[in-house]
Formats: sequence, structure tokens, C-alpha cells
Amino acid sequence: MTSFLPYGRQSISEADIEAVVEVLRSDYLTTGPYVDRFEADLAAAVGAKEAIVVANGTAALHIAALAQDLTADDVVIVPSITFAASANCIAYCGAQVIFADVDPATGLLTDASFDEALACVDVLPGKRFAGVIPVHYAGRPVDLTHISGVCEAREAFLIEDACHAIGTTGAQGTVGSCKASDMAVFSFHPVKTLTTGEGGAITLDDPAVARRLRALRSHGIERDPVRMKGFGYGGDNDAGPWVYEMQALGYNYRLPDINCALGASQLKRLPEFMTRRAALVSAYQEALAAKNLPVNWVEPGPTDSPTFHLFAVTIDFNDIGITRTDVMAGLKARGIGTQVHYIPVHRQPWWQTHALGQRDLPGADCYYRNTLSLPLYADMTDDDPKRVIDSLAELLHGL
Repeated sequence: MTSFLPYGRQSISEADIEAVVEVLRSDYLTTGPYVDRFEADLAAAVGAKEAIVVANGTAALHIAALAQDLTADDVVIVPSITFAASANCIAYCGAQVIFADVDPATGLLTDASFDEALACVDVLPGKRFAGVIPVHYAGRPVDLTHISGVCEAREAFLIEDACHAIGTTGAQGTVGSCKASDMAVFSFHPVKTLTTGEGGAITLDDPAVARRLRALRSHGIERDPVRMKGFGYGGDNDAGPWVYEMQALGYNYRLPDINCALGASQLKRLPEFMTRRAALVSAYQEALAAKNLPVNWVEPGPTDSPTFHLFAVTIDFNDIGITRTDVMAGLKARGIGTQVHYIPVHRQPWWQTHALGQRDLPGADCYYRNTLSLPLYADMTDDDPKRVIDSLAELLHGL
């Protein structure tokens, strides 16, 4: 009996299990030595000076946005093809969002769609362009050359949403090295390339901002006596070894040692994951080339080396006369799971009443109507991509 192929899942080795068991047998389950270890290893892996690990990718986006000191008059550009958290983090901070359109073939923010959204910001009375959150959707890198130049000229921030893109390289080098951005945000959910169970991280090069982010993830608390302001008691009542100060309004977004041990172990396997995903994508390309299917998948650009989180294809379902629901049901009946990434965020009911610059985003709408994510994860077999495409061919050729 053939096994069911979900669209994504974790790959857990015996070494991963042993790393977690080691922590379970140790003195620390919450914040312990593996937090520092995972942060140091992650920073080294992406080429950043600092890494701050947090409870999940949404928490990472939230405190990254908080560090920008946003006001109600600030507007941030977010592409509409992404998970809701990419925009929600700005709303959490009391600022405003304008959604940008995307390339209907790849789902990525483009220079032209960024410029169009920026023009919408600039005609809003009393509003200021504060920053942009480009999304490296599916693991494909956005070329930040133009966007980062605009942000630098306008004194605006650029936060890379790299939740799909650990291991990816593009025009600015390794995603997460922050060569053209203020910081990058990652997610380590089980369907991502590497996992901590739940978890996220921010990478950056500014140690002062990193110190602030570490405080924000832990109730805004400062424990370094050098930076303490005092309670007014005097003596060791202000600076004893037990003393801590809440100097900002922060959150409990810490990532426990258990999760960080898994993350550190998984990070050692990142080259293996990258190689495996590349091989599976190549197998998909070969299987698609052997069939005459109305299925489109865009090759990466010459400067790009994506580590794909998703193998997201596009199919013009209206043109071929079959619904996406029927295709997904037919594949599920054949033991193949699929998913849709994503419903454009500008179409979500809450955002329809809260986003600024409401307008049609035809690229995002087109991408959503046509996209389908096929299975992609490290533990797939060499033959699984062909099995998926053969099953898809059965459905599409049967029209």
C-alpha cells in the first residue's frame, strides 16, 4: 500500500531525538544553554551578526515591527500573497498597512508592484511611508536592490519575511545575512525546511537592536546591572543579584531549551535538507517535462539558488474546465495531499475594513485562483515527484 504524501512535514532523525532527550535529562527545560547555542549557530549559518530566537514566526514578526517604533500615521507595504501574520504584525503595533500586488506567475513582490503601492502611500494625507516587508514566498528570493535603495533614501525600514526561505541565496547573498535589510524573520514550524516544533527567529547585524529584541521577547526585562535605572531604594535593594527591571512593555515570547536543542540539531542537517529539496524539485521538473500538462512552474533566476519550502505550481483551472477542489480531491483519493498558499490577505474580511489604499490587486488574485502546492519535504522518496505528476496527469488528461 502506498503511503499518503502530505504537502509538507518534518524530518526527524535519531540525532534530533537524542538532542531533545539530552535536554529533558538536564537542569534546563525553558531558557538554558541551548538557546545561546542555537542563536549562535543560526547567525553563523546565515551570515548575520545576531540571531534572536522566539516562540514562533508571528512573535518574530511582532517584535521586529515593535522595534521600529511605529505610530498610527506610519504605513507599511506588505505583499498580499503571504500568511496573515506578515501584515498583522503591523496592526499589532497600531500602524497602517497598504497591500502590494505580486507577480501572478511566482507570487513575489516586484519592483513595479512595490512602486505602485508606494505611490498609493504618498497620496494619503498625513501618512508616512515607514517600511516594507518583502516576502520570500515559497523559498524564492525577492531581489531587494531597488526596494532597499528606496527605503534607504526614505529612511524607512526593510524587514525580510524569510519564513519560507532558510537556506536560500539570491541577489543579496544568503537570505538572513541582512545585506540589504534591517533584519530578517524566520519560522521553524514543522512544515518548514527545518523545525523546532514551533519557533521563529530574527537575524540582524545591529547589537543594540538585538539587545532590545531580547528584552521585548522577555517582558521588557533588563538584568544587566550596568543598564539598570534603580527603584529608588538604594544599596543592594536596587542592584542585588536577584534584581531585574521591567524597562519596556514586552512579551513572553521565549523559545524553550527543548525546542532550541531540536533546532540546533536540525540546523546541522540544513545542508542535507537543501540538497534533498533541490533533488526533489529537479525530479518534479523532469516529471513535468515528460508530460504535456497545463501546469506552470517558473525556473529560478540566474542569481537565485532557492531552498524551496513549497513546490507551488499554477494551473488555469477555469481555462481547462476543472475546479481546483476537484483536482485536490482527486489527488487525495490517490494518496496525495495538496494545499493552497495563500488566499490574498487583502481579501480577508478584517483587512478589507482595515487596510489603506483599497484597490484591485489583479496579480495576487490571479495567483490565488491558479496556485496549488504539491508535496515537498525531505523524507519523500526519489520516485514520489513522478508519482504526484503521474496522478495529476490522470486527472488533467481525463478532461
